Amino acid sequence: MTLLGNVVVGAVALIHVYILVLEMFLWETPRAMKAFGTTPALAAQTRSLAANQGLYNGFLAAGLLWGLVTDQFSVKVFFLLCVLVAGVYGATSTRNPRIHFVQTVPATLGLLLLWLGR
Repeated sequence: MTLLGNVVVGAVALIHVYILVLEMFLWETPRAMKAFGTTPALAAQTRSLAANQGLYNGFLAAGLLWGLVTDQFSVKVFFLLCVLVAGVYGATSTRNPRIHFVQTVPATLGLLLLWLGR
């Protein structure tokens, strides 16, 4: 279970690296606008806000990768919990249930697998 948990932790980290790229570098592209449901005008107005969000997603990814590299259970759990909270808040505050499937569900699965492998 620990190996499978680590695979999920790595997948969650990669998801957040992808989100970082979308928010920091590709915010005004059709791909990012489709992913986040924005228009060209809204994307132009919110570019710096999105870049800031992207940076935070990068910190989540870095923390998860740190937990993997050092094989520290508590670090992985902490950052998965951060992702879980961010996913719940994001999905409820934006009324976008898709965020649950992108963030909350993978983080919850990772936590479950890590605890079962302990």
